[in-house]
Amino acid sequence: DMYANAGGVTVSYFEWVKNLSHIRFGRMQRRQEEARHQLIVDQLQRLDEVMGDTWSLTPDFKAKYLRGADELELVRSGLDDTMRTAYQSMREVWHGREDVTDLRVAAYLVAIDRVASAYRAAGL
Repeated sequence: DMYANAGGVTVSYFEWVKNLSHIRFGRMQRRQEEARHQLIVDQLQRLDEVMGDTWSLTPDFKAKYLRGADELELVRSGLDDTMRTAYQSMREVWHGREDVTDLRVAAYLVAIDRVASAYRAAGL
């Protein structure tokens, strides 16, 4: 239950950050990524011309690759990364300590440790 709730909290945090900055996710790097992707596609097209019938760059790949990620895909990617990292932290505690019997207890211990670390960093 804590892990599932953390996903909702994470997405709410992403929305809050977006609203604070008034900038869509991905906007800052979008043009730079498009230019890099175009360079790769150009090279793949040259390879396509050289290889002839033995290899071909599909139009579908080209369109998807040049389009890049939209805001929803960026949020999903960020959520996926956050949840994987959180699960790994809980799993390490769960399997690393004999007194931890399940993931829920591990989640509490990870959370308490993070709060304590933040307090120490703040000098409290």
